[in-house]
Amino acid sequence: MTTDSLPRRLARTRRFTLGAPARPTVTADGATVLFLRSRGGTDPLACLWALDTATGGERLIADPIALGATAGITGYGTDAAGRYAAFALDGALWLADTTEGTVRSVPVPDAPEDPRPDPTGRRIAYVSGGALRVVGVDGTDDRALAEPEAEDVAYGLAEYVAAEEMYRDRGHWWSPDGTALLVARVDHRPVTRLFLADPTDPQCPPRAIRYPLAGTANADVSLHLVGLDGGRTEVRWDRTAFEYLTAAGWDRHGPYAAVQSRDQRTVRTLAIGPDGATRVLAERQDAHWVELLPGLPVRTEAGALVDTADLGDTRHLTVDGEPVTPAGLQLREVLGTEGEQVLFTASEEPTETHLWQYGPDGGLRRLSSGPGLHTGTRCGGTLVLTTRAQGHPAGRSAVLREGRSALPLASYAEPPGLAARPELLRLGPRELRAALFLPDGHRPGDGPLPVLLDPYGGPATQKATIGGLWWDHVSQWFADQGFAVLVVDGRGTPGRGPRWDKTIHGDKAGPPLADQVEGLHETARLRPGLLDLDRVGIRGWSYGGYLAALAVLRRPDVFHAASAGAAPVDWRFYDTHWQERFLGHPDEHPEHYDDGSLIAEAPKLSRPLLLIQGLADDNVHPAHTLRLSHALLAAGRPHEVLPLRATGHRPTDEAVVENLLWHELDFLRRSLGRT
Repeated sequence: MTTDSLPRRLARTRRFTLGAPARPTVTADGATVLFLRSRGGTDPLACLWALDTATGGERLIADPIALGATAGITGYGTDAAGRYAAFALDGALWLADTTEGTVRSVPVPDAPEDPRPDPTGRRIAYVSGGALRVVGVDGTDDRALAEPEAEDVAYGLAEYVAAEEMYRDRGHWWSPDGTALLVARVDHRPVTRLFLADPTDPQCPPRAIRYPLAGTANADVSLHLVGLDGGRTEVRWDRTAFEYLTAAGWDRHGPYAAVQSRDQRTVRTLAIGPDGATRVLAERQDAHWVELLPGLPVRTEAGALVDTADLGDTRHLTVDGEPVTPAGLQLREVLGTEGEQVLFTASEEPTETHLWQYGPDGGLRRLSSGPGLHTGTRCGGTLVLTTRAQGHPAGRSAVLREGRSALPLASYAEPPGLAARPELLRLGPRELRAALFLPDGHRPGDGPLPVLLDPYGGPATQKATIGGLWWDHVSQWFADQGFAVLVVDGRGTPGRGPRWDKTIHGDKAGPPLADQVEGLHETARLRPGLLDLDRVGIRGWSYGGYLAALAVLRRPDVFHAASAGAAPVDWRFYDTHWQERFLGHPDEHPEHYDDGSLIAEAPKLSRPLLLIQGLADDNVHPAHTLRLSHALLAAGRPHEVLPLRATGHRPTDEAVVENLLWHELDFLRRSLGRT
């Protein structure tokens, strides 16, 4: 273990994100860009900064240390002009005047969550103790607008599945004039209660969480129009038929919401009237599931509804129901509207993502160029373009205004210190996108290398891209230890269109595993003599961990060892919205859940298997790993389990992050023969 190894750098920089600008917001006049950034590549305390788009000068607006805080700023909300920015820090509410460059505490009775100034900049809405409250920006007239009627009822926050699976991380939305709010009420009482305990501290009581297991009850979510006087009107729609609230908002044309059926095959966008009545603006249906995308639905200034439609093998951007993007351009995310212009990201090639705009006058235009994963935000004629590419895992951001030179948003992120050198491949008849990493200095004829597959391999995440993200450097590090590392994005991974996405409907195990095998064999065919197919390991995390464990259980003829982190081994023990999207309701399709269970396949294990599990993981509960380990032991199948104390879905403790990679490397070397 070296003193400045990649595992250590990865740990101390939080995967190279510290010191990089994040969460940029452009003020309405385009004159200022607000953003978060810590003072250095190992400093975890993010400050709020402002950049003058005319001069490029930066100003420090809010410094947590100067405010006496022990944590950094993780998010902020602004008024419509962008003058005021509110944020929660160490249990207090703070308000920054970005024009004056001042910041002050706003007294509130208890710890605030998700503070958001109203568009006019007169008041701040926030959540505390499950109640939605408002306070004047001068600190006066703090009061509750909606208070929970019972324990496990809350106003103004998103429930678990909305935040985790629907891209909706909010629960309250201001009216444009700042006189009322659209508020979600969440009743968690129907939801299954799970417990997380710290076995290393038996005096600490278990922590209860509400987690909607597949096939069980979801939280009861309703919407309410709430005035500043506390008057409340419930929004009415068929909540029995459409129990999911996937999106909501309030623009100059009124409040609106999108709701989805439990089977996820129908989504309706609703206009909301002052009396709470709703009317359908649009409806989308799909025989498998309706794909939700970040930022949708939304409306333009004139009221045109911006949404998406899956037509043939393309996910299109639509405006008032009409596709405005061509076949083959896959919509990824809508970033916002300004006037009639729509800003969005899309892919012509799945390994790249570019920034685009559409408007009825200028049509379709690509705003980014060069290789990478591009995204951005825009207002008042100012565009912040962020590009992730090799060598810059946290991305580089530039401020662009017409007729002016580009201004960089300075980044203090540490460089990885290790150059990732992926060779992007297209493998087999499906043209599987893949990345191959070889050891530094490897030359043709050096002899076959042991192989390590390093996939995620399923819905929601791509790893084989030109974005140079942190996991590329991990793959390269393993390669430099003497492996040929192969990353394959199989069926179900994003970016290749709706048909590709939905090939895993009813079976999240078989097609992705088959694609890993095909990718391995196709690489061996393309690079004869490079891969030692008698020494093949596989590692992964979350779904990738599931795929790794599945590989050695089902295909021990191909895979000879596996390291599986945070693996959801029993689909019934994962959440409703995610699992039922792909597998249906477990009461209606029990075979889909049975066929994907690793517990049922435990007696098949004949290869070394390392299971890694955070004991505080509220996404993949520790019961997954413990149940699989029990089934393996009961079947007489040796394996290793590495429990991580006080660790959530991904470890953040520096020592754990660093030493976990070394532990995996040692396991693979022991299992496959030293490299």
